[in-house]
Amino acid sequence: FRVGLVHGRMKQEEKDAVMEEFRSGSAQILVATTVIEVGVDVPNASVMIIEHAERFGLSQLHQLRGRVGRGDEQAFCILLAGHKRTAEARERLAIMEETSDGFKVAERDLELRGPGEVMGTRQSGIPAFRVGNIVRDYSLLEAARREAGHMLGARRNSRETARLVEAVRNQPRFGLAAVG
Repeated sequence: FRVGLVHGRMKQEEKDAVMEEFRSGSAQILVATTVIEVGVDVPNASVMIIEHAERFGLSQLHQLRGRVGRGDEQAFCILLAGHKRTAEARERLAIMEETSDGFKVAERDLELRGPGEVMGTRQSGIPAFRVGNIVRDYSLLEAARREAGHMLGARRNSRETARLVEAVRNQPRFGLAAVG
């Protein structure tokens, strides 16, 4: 078997040449870092082995898994995990075993990691807004948004509405504003 190697420290031309060898079949095995996470379409790729899968997030594992199985052949994605797995890592791996539905994976990832900041720089974690769970309470949050819109529309020029709008505007929204 001929083996190709792709990693992030390679020049783009080198990566492209190795990928073309793999795509054409002159290299039958590709060893790669996560540089192959997106933008790689090789229909004859049918087996992927991910070492230390416990170190990756759900979205990244799902993206990597999506690199195989694009052709007519049955595909396999084998997740190898180390012995020291956290409870969260075990849960992520179980989710990957349970479903290949990207929407379900994204929803579970949101539940596990939290939505982060809508108006800030944190991409995960529990936001300062702790009233509702965006996944579990979606219909309630949507109803509250509609109701707030009706209230503000009906009382657009009232003193009460002006105070409410001012209070919301003065809340710290940007994580960068508190820095330094």
